[in-house]
Amino acid sequence: MSDPTRALWTRDKRPNKVEKTDAEWKAQLTPEQFHVARKAGTERAFTGPNWDQKADGTYKCVCCGQKLFAAETKYDSGTGWPSFYAPIEDDAVEYHADKSLFSTRTEVVCSNCDAHLGHVFPDGPAPTGLRYCMNGLAMDFDRKED
Repeated sequence: MSDPTRALWTRDKRPNKVEKTDAEWKAQLTPEQFHVARKAGTERAFTGPNWDQKADGTYKCVCCGQKLFAAETKYDSGTGWPSFYAPIEDDAVEYHADKSLFSTRTEVVCSNCDAHLGHVFPDGPAPTGLRYCMNGLAMDFDRKED
């Protein structure tokens, strides 16, 4: 995969992409999930679900259920948000330029429904050197059964 902090992809109009109205998303999600996943909000650090989750399993999009991250790529970045060094598959997420603050950041969205997940930064651990700083409210965790 190329470096997502350098290459930004435009929205992919896939034939099976999940598209719903705000009213449909509001009926499916909690108000907090809607704010984060559909309106590009950010939960406060150390408050969202799964920021300190240590179990084995898979993180999925809260909106459409697409698999996003495997627990084995999660690490403690000290930021208070769930952090990963790579998505479960390269095409599980898409990247967009986010110019909402005083600099350009790389936004990470679900490739299946465009849910805002968080941002990726070039200060993560090996093997990728990337830190996918995600909002816990944008993901459900499926614990691996023993």
